Amino acid sequence: MTGPLGVVVTIVLFLVVLGSLVLIHELGHFVMARLAGIRVLEFGIGFPPRARVLRSTGETLYTLNWLPIGGFVKLEGEDGDATDDPRSFGRARLPVKVIILVAGVAMNLILSLVIFTSIAWLAAPVVGITIPVVEPGSPAAAAGLKANDSIVSVNGIRHDIFSLATGDVIEDLRDRVGQTVTLQVVHPGGQRAEVPVTLRTADQMKDPDGDGPLKAKGALGISVVDAKIGWPSFFPGDYLQRDLPTAINVGTHETVRWFGVILAGLGDLVGQVASNPTAAPPVAGPIGIATQIADIFFGAGIVMTLYVAGILSANLALVNILPFPPLDGGRVLMLVLKRIFGARLSLRAEQLTYMVGFVFLFAFLIWVSGFDILRILSGGS
Repeated sequence: MTGPLGVVVTIVLFLVVLGSLVLIHELGHFVMARLAGIRVLEFGIGFPPRARVLRSTGETLYTLNWLPIGGFVKLEGEDGDATDDPRSFGRARLPVKVIILVAGVAMNLILSLVIFTSIAWLAAPVVGITIPVVEPGSPAAAAGLKANDSIVSVNGIRHDIFSLATGDVIEDLRDRVGQTVTLQVVHPGGQRAEVPVTLRTADQMKDPDGDGPLKAKGALGISVVDAKIGWPSFFPGDYLQRDLPTAINVGTHETVRWFGVILAGLGDLVGQVASNPTAAPPVAGPIGIATQIADIFFGAGIVMTLYVAGILSANLALVNILPFPPLDGGRVLMLVLKRIFGARLSLRAEQLTYMVGFVFLFAFLIWVSGFDILRILSGGS
């Protein structure tokens, strides 16, 4: 979707998805603080300025704020100010403080687990490939396949977003070299067909006149290289389901996998910034994330949008646990340093550290967003 309406929908999707993830994060702090007996002064949906008070009874003020980008929790004494309230955050024991701070990270990881598990259990989208090129004289051409046709399955074997790590359509074709297989094909207009095709034999796949990566022909002949050159395709109404125990196992694996992928990407980012700070970073900022969410929503549907939300939730968990002020991990680090150095680390020094960290993070977001805008203007992804 393009034009003004597309921009509006993109902004709304971004605010709903990312705002929900941040709100869940803050809910973790809120719930753990209440369980620990810490006084919660305010739980806000969105960020100030305040739009209205939702509930004022009891010790906690529940508010709705004008900036719809998540939420916040305000605890008694969380800024380190002196207070005589025995239920203030500042007077709590160090382990209690740490648990409250990491509760938001835990909630984001739990949310990722719930999202991935639910998709694996109820509706994991089937993933195929779209044919980019059909070689003349190939088995694909003999079977009547054309460019932009999509292959859903080989001999009835389908793959979803969670099983791509162990197999896909291309690998299924490679495993059946020389055999006659039945392909389920979706044509550009949405029509489906069962197409029998006899794949090339191993000898037929050899190309003695080729050179480098082109020296071997593909078994089907949908490209000059038997590799993953077809872009992933999702098919409305095609889903795989699992029993709940298996789905939980898949969801756990996927949460851990994406946490690791994001951690590795963070290392790549640090390395690139150190070696070539003028190059486009291997990450997207808020603008890039917003456009990607919209592209996935319109191109692959709501289930894949939820899948991306699971990835972003794991991302938010990792970012917040980094030992960098004013992130949760940075606040934990400051608590540990205060325990070690005591009065030598003043409240003013702590607050100044948070301020400098905030300025750095804000500058980083502006820097990354600049590259997001350049990618959009240049027509890139």
